[in-house]
Amino acid sequence: MHIHILGICGTFMGGLAVLAKQAGHKVTGCDANVYPPMSTQLEDQGIELIQGFDPSQVALAPDLFVVGNVVSRGNALMEEILNRGLPYVSGPEWIGRHILQDKWVLAVAGTHGKTTTSAMLAWILEHAGYQPGFLIGGVPFNFGISARLGSDGQGGASPFFVIEADEYDTAFFDKRSKFVHYRARTAILNNLEFDHADIFPDLGAIETQFHHLVRTVPGIGRVVVNGREAALQRVLARGCWSEQEQFGVAEGAGWALRNFADDSFEVIFDGASQGTVHWALSGEHNRMNALAAIAAARHVGVPPAQSIAALAQFQNVRRRMELRGSVNGVAVYDDFAHHPTAIATTVAGLRKTLGADGGRILAVLEPRSNTMKLGTMKESLPASLGAADLVFGYGADTGRDALGWDLGQALAPLGERAQAFDDLPTLVQAVAAQARPGDHVLVMSNGGFGGVHQKLLDALA
Repeated sequence: MHIHILGICGTFMGGLAVLAKQAGHKVTGCDANVYPPMSTQLEDQGIELIQGFDPSQVALAPDLFVVGNVVSRGNALMEEILNRGLPYVSGPEWIGRHILQDKWVLAVAGTHGKTTTSAMLAWILEHAGYQPGFLIGGVPFNFGISARLGSDGQGGASPFFVIEADEYDTAFFDKRSKFVHYRARTAILNNLEFDHADIFPDLGAIETQFHHLVRTVPGIGRVVVNGREAALQRVLARGCWSEQEQFGVAEGAGWALRNFADDSFEVIFDGASQGTVHWALSGEHNRMNALAAIAAARHVGVPPAQSIAALAQFQNVRRRMELRGSVNGVAVYDDFAHHPTAIATTVAGLRKTLGADGGRILAVLEPRSNTMKLGTMKESLPASLGAADLVFGYGADTGRDALGWDLGQALAPLGERAQAFDDLPTLVQAVAAQARPGDHVLVMSNGGFGGVHQKLLDALA
């Protein structure tokens, strides 16, 4: 089958392209912005990329157009496809039909931690010899790739597939969450907060989508759910037809934590110790992610002790507190945090790692998610950045990433600790001027941020 992917350079659609190519399909694709690193990854796979959405691409005559949710009505190529009555399908639906069919799907859902937990789970299964397929919204260092089919050891694909299960909508013609297409047999519900204000009016609307996910899990399946989250308990109260296991609960029923330190924690299941994880990660959020991954892996037959051993070798994911370099005693980190809760967790985690005398944190934030651009959570920003010593906010005043609100005004409660910029070179120079040996520059954005990490390293040099 020849498929042509609209929006191929997005994390999800790029992963889909890799899987389709590995499955033997001919793959081409287009996007508005074809640039590294995704363009390089795809070209290395032999996938032809086209810049833009010119309607002439219908002349490629693919068997099917696969449409990413970046595409909307008015897109020139999409309008031509519709006018000609050509076959098209959403990315999640294509994945569900052509990759996940007949697989044991382990889906990881939640507002936060999906990528990290998916990477942990895939690594645990790999360590146990399962050679799983996976599609993850980041690049796990243990694998060096974000997607693969996996292997059954006999020339075929693995029967197990780990997928990051996003609640964002599927496509302009399908407003269900992506994850309803995956038909999970093991579903992790990691946490649930309000997000994606561009498509959901309130938390209740997102809970409804999670309820739809739970409805798709079969009776022989299992839902692994964060027992601390009231929103997820409301989701389950609406109906659950599968086995349930809770994590993060008090000892005695389900999965719990005990004796935790910055680099270790004891795993408890139904009151009995399963062993102690010793690893390179830190933070309560990562311990909770690990509990979820251990519980999900047990559903497919991996003993907790083996999962614990695997996590000792887990190397995290790119853009999760990733050290990009150090210059003249100043460290520059890259992190994907963009929701106030994630921002607060990331800053607090670094603060705890550094300790009281570990140097200053200079937070550099680009609030570029659709929710942030709407200003829905701008009032929460100052509190989320409270543990930083200095804050440098960037909000473009023109273009697709322009904010519709005043970033400087939103950061005003932080006083002289915070500055806002609408020019990237000016921001870089301001950070470089303030930084001193022993400082830690923490860059947070869910986009490329104009390559600001290298620009900062160059300026610091």
